Amino acid sequence: MSIFSRRAALLAPLFAALIGGAAVAGPSEVRIDWATYNPVSVVLKERGVLEKALEPDGVAVRWVQSAGSNKALEFLNAGSIDFGSTAGAAALIGKVNGNPIKSVYVYSRPEWTALVTKPDTGVASIADLKGKRIAVTRGTDPHIFLIRALATEKLTDKDVKLVLLQHADGRLALQRGDVDAWAGLDPIMASAELQDGAKLFYRNAAANSWGVLNVREAFANENPAIVEKVLAAYEDARKWALANPAELKALLAKAAKLPKDVVARQLERTDLTYGPIGEKQAETIAASGKALVEAGVFPPATDVDAAVASLIDPRFSAKLTN
Repeated sequence: MSIFSRRAALLAPLFAALIGGAAVAGPSEVRIDWATYNPVSVVLKERGVLEKALEPDGVAVRWVQSAGSNKALEFLNAGSIDFGSTAGAAALIGKVNGNPIKSVYVYSRPEWTALVTKPDTGVASIADLKGKRIAVTRGTDPHIFLIRALATEKLTDKDVKLVLLQHADGRLALQRGDVDAWAGLDPIMASAELQDGAKLFYRNAAANSWGVLNVREAFANENPAIVEKVLAAYEDARKWALANPAELKALLAKAAKLPKDVVARQLERTDLTYGPIGEKQAETIAASGKALVEAGVFPPATDVDAAVASLIDPRFSAKLTN
């Protein structure tokens, strides 16, 4: 055996150990979003619960703000965050379009979207929207809510003029008179109500889908213990939010840079009494998906029930106790 062969033989176990160690090594950080439409995420971020939970593992936390479900889904699909908060129906759109995510936790059951207008637009009902300009953020619960609302009058998005804007810009467009209506999202919608005199002319709490926390499938498969710790920290933050409403209002007002009365209006429409994900969420999200098939947003052959079953993963949150 040559000297090179002997060295290779001696070093082979070391290389194998190093490679094996790299394969099982956990991440050095967890990348997670926070959003003003997800009050629990604000509590989690501001109280440092997750940092404390992951510190013994040597795992840092990087926070990324999501301006809407569409942005959270973009970040997840690009692999730039590991956990992202969205509406359940928006997560389903991502899943159907190939976004490799799992919905693993419920952070709220909100009525966070409605159709909004100003008194001088002449819009008072869904039927009045025909031919009108409507600001909306594509791929979000407000977008899905709008599609479902139009369907109640046998209208589709082809019967109106969609103006694609991020949520905050939709409010400004309505305020300036650039659009006749806006598919709103709290807390921006609550701000438009209280500060701009905007009117919520169409509401349907049942057509709002759940607020769900999503994780990249690859991350969950490789790091199940960390997913459990993240959800445990979320549960801690959710229960703290329920027990400390005044402090929650203050934290959210600071994060959203909005007055407390606006935040109070948002929280009036936000139910934080859920946590584990399961059948209730599946039913609501599937109803949204089937409405999207009927509206032509999803192809007719879309198997909504199969997509929902693939999206929702209750394994991690089932270990939480309410």
